[in-house]
Formats: sequence, structure tokens, C-alpha cells
Amino acid sequence: MNKKVILSVLLVFFALFTTNVFASDAAATAHEAETEVVHEYKPKSITQLMSSFYETTGINAILNPSDDVMTSEPNPEHARPMTTFEQTWGRVIMIIIVFVLFYLAIAKGFEPLLLLPIAFGGLLANIPLAHMGGEHGMLGIIYNMGIANEFFPLLIFMGVGAMTDFTPLLANPKAAILGGAAQFGIFGSLVGAVALGFDLQTASAISIIGGADGPTSIFIANRLAPEMLGAIAVAAYSYMALVPVIQPPIMKALTTEAERKIKMGKLRKVHKLENLFLPILILMLAIMFLPESTPLIGAFAFGNFLKQSGVVERLSDTMQNSLINIVTIFLGLGVGSKLAADKFLVLETLGIMVIGLIAFAAGTAAGVIMAKIMNKFSSEENKVNPLIGAAGVSAVPMAARVVSKVGQEYDRSNVLLMHAMGPNVAGVIGSAVAAGVLLSIFK
Repeated sequence: MNKKVILSVLLVFFALFTTNVFASDAAATAHEAETEVVHEYKPKSITQLMSSFYETTGINAILNPSDDVMTSEPNPEHARPMTTFEQTWGRVIMIIIVFVLFYLAIAKGFEPLLLLPIAFGGLLANIPLAHMGGEHGMLGIIYNMGIANEFFPLLIFMGVGAMTDFTPLLANPKAAILGGAAQFGIFGSLVGAVALGFDLQTASAISIIGGADGPTSIFIANRLAPEMLGAIAVAAYSYMALVPVIQPPIMKALTTEAERKIKMGKLRKVHKLENLFLPILILMLAIMFLPESTPLIGAFAFGNFLKQSGVVERLSDTMQNSLINIVTIFLGLGVGSKLAADKFLVLETLGIMVIGLIAFAAGTAAGVIMAKIMNKFSSEENKVNPLIGAAGVSAVPMAARVVSKVGQEYDRSNVLLMHAMGPNVAGVIGSAVAAGVLLSIFK
């Protein structure tokens, strides 16, 4: 009897449960049916289809600007409505500039490793409707990934350290004076930026362009004037890429043909231990006197120490090749995103480009003039070729290669590359030290 009662109770519970489940399923099905959106196809004529397609094209976006188009920003909070000029002629002008940069990189061979990624990033940034520079666009992701947080400049410095050979500087320590003189462009541009109306802190961030040092420019701009980061990065890297265009006329204008033909003596042999301890010595000096510069100098010293140790060839090779190549691609595209018309064709950016050009020219001239002054106090056999003073800017090894090329235009047997690497390496350290000084002042 008891078993029958228990069995009856279980059957009742099972019936109630299954009823509720089916009721729930039925209710859910009914709800889905209610919320299901019915997409009704509306037939369109060929003309209407063609018209719909045309409205989504870049041609229509350029010819028919709209008031509700916003700028593409890695940080959406900075977005603003694009002007009619920026949507139309601005984009056309920037695309023309990009093709000029393609021509310089491919046909003229002006630093294509740097110029091509920047130029292509500029082309992508000016595509209408694609929002490539936005928070979720490819260029915006790259920018937030490594430029806005200063990561890429440190990786570049690591790779540059692994590629740098201090031997020419150790063999001829006087080259450090030329590297220091070329930093005059930094402080010259500081004065120029203040004269144009920028406040002192922003002017300090802009002034690093005078050293032709892209990674350092990004690093210091992030700290002192993040709102100007894009314009400063574009100016710095543009001038680094255009070193073969800007420097030779200045070098030739300030030297005689006889000075360009000066042959320098053979460099002394440097002991391996000198090369091994120098990056540690530079880092220790930075730690003691300019801690603000240690992120840059630390990355540089790390790369160089691994190279000079001679026991981690794989790591050194990765920094010199794979790592720096990958970062250069991303850095170039990220910087190129700032070649969008709404960011580049504005008064502040153009002002920074002008200041940077003058500062870079002043730095080049200061290095050449300092070399000429040094010759006034040197014996005949110790004279330096004034052209190597132009390599005191931080664009390494581009500036040294340009010096060597200009020297060989007048005497093909005169090889200046190793002599020019001395001031060139000193320039890299000099611009990082100058950045540390400026950061310390405004801390």
C-alpha cells in the first residue's frame, strides 16, 4: 500500500515538472517569435542599387562632405567633427604628400625602411569612412599599443644599442665634442618654440626634434606635452628620414672643397674591455645624475652590453634584426596615422614642422662649425674633416652614411664612415641626456 502511495506521489511530481518545462519552452518560443525581427526585402532597381553603392564610396565621401563625420582618434574622447576642408581638399593634399614620400623612398632611396611605413600609414589614415586611426582601427590599435605608452621608443633604443659600436668614439674621444655641439639644435628650437608662443614645457618637448631623434622625441612628448605627441613624432621622423636631403646642402655651404677632402688618420685599436664597460659606465652616470633619462639610456646600454659581451649572440642578433624590424614597422604605421589631414594640416603641426626643420639645420651647422673651430687648434696631422660634425645629430647611422657619401663625392678614396660614427654615437647619448635634463627641470 505504501509503495502505491509513494509511486502515485512521484508520478504527480513528474507530471507537474514536465508540464512546467513544456510551458516554459512554449513561453520562450512565443517570446522569440514576438521579438524576431522580420527583414522584409524591398526590391530595388539597378539605378537604386548603384546609387546605394556610390554613397558608400570614398569618392562620394570626398566630393560630398557631411557635418556628422568625426575625426578618428585612438582615444575617442579626443574626437571632434571634421571640417569640410579636412574631408575634401585636405585628404587630397595629404594623399599627394604621401605619394611624394613614396617617390623619395623608392626612387631616391631616402631611408625607405623608415619612410615607407610612415607614408603608408599616412595613406591608410586618409581613407574616408574606414576609421583606420580610431580606437578599434588598425592604426589606432598600433598607436595605443606602443606609442602612447612610450613602449616602442624603448624597444627601438634597445635595438639601436645592440647595433651601436662605440669603437670610433673610444678611439677618438674628441668626437664627443662634435656630438655635443650638434645638440645646439635642441636648445635653439627651444628658444624658437617659445618665441612662437608655445609655453616653456611644450617648447621643451618640441625642441628634441632638433636632435633628429625620433624615439627620444616620442618619449619626452608623452611626459611633457602628450597633446602634441602626434605632431612632434611626425616632425621628428620626417626629418630623420630626410637627412640625405636636408644635410648635404648645409654641409657644402659651410665648408670649402679643400676641407671636404681632408683625410683623417687611422683610428687606434680599442680593447674589448673598453667596449664592454662603456655602456655600464654611461648607465651608472645617468643613474647618479639624471635618473629621468635612465629608461632610454638603460634600454640603449642593455642592448649594447649584450652585444659587447659576445656570449649571447642570438639575443643580440634578435635585437639588431627581428625586434627592431618589427618595431620599426609598427612605429612607422603608428606615426603615419598622424598624417591624417585633420591632424597634419593644422597650424600647430605646421609650426612644429617649421621649428623642427630650422632646429635640425642649426644642429647640423653647429656640428660642422665646431669641427672647423677644432681644426684651428689642431696640428696638421690631427685635423678633422668638418663634414663629420654633421653626424653629431642622433639619426644613427643615417647621418654618418650621408657624411661618408658627401666626402666621397670629392675624393672617392676618402672613407669617413668610421670617423663619422664617433659623433653620431655621441649624438644619440647626447639627445637622451638632453631629454633627461628637460624632464628633470619640469618634474
